[in-house]
Amino acid sequence: MGGGVDLRDVRADLWSTVAMMRPGVRLGVDVGSVRVGVAASDPSGVLATPVTTVPRDPSEAGADRLEVAALADDRGALEILVGLPRSLSGEEGAAARLARAYATDLARLVAPTPVRLVDERFTTVLSHRQLRESGLAGRAQRTVVDQAAAVLILQSALDAERASGRVPGELVSLPGRRRRTREPRR
Repeated sequence: MGGGVDLRDVRADLWSTVAMMRPGVRLGVDVGSVRVGVAASDPSGVLATPVTTVPRDPSEAGADRLEVAALADDRGALEILVGLPRSLSGEEGAAARLARAYATDLARLVAPTPVRLVDERFTTVLSHRQLRESGLAGRAQRTVVDQAAAVLILQSALDAERASGRVPGELVSLPGRRRRTREPRR
């Protein structure tokens, strides 16, 4: 047998890892000032894939938020994970305030589905790099970079949950609602 990989062991490891995840589709959201990227996981919470890019609508009507809420409803999302862009030092600037406000508005629309904020440092930079390395030209990247960033946000949250056994990110609490003091049991 000479040191080959036993596929039964690989499958058993994968199954034990998947079994630790809460079942259900999650959406990942990358909020930008011009576009919003959306990704979704498979129902097992293993793999994030791109879904769409929505034009940003900062008006009260919030067509972008309504579209993300509709996607969550259509897919029966367990939760929505919104990227929170912090600086290298962990500080939150204007982009983080935008993401927090977006996540709060979205949480109102999708309640009782939880919305969580997850650290997304470097996702846009990594997305651009991956797209460039795949041969996609600069202008063509604009249409998919937000989706790619949403995939990275979501995949990193899925991997963190699988590794730690904890629900990732910070729960967005709505004003006037009691916040749970403990995470849901697994």
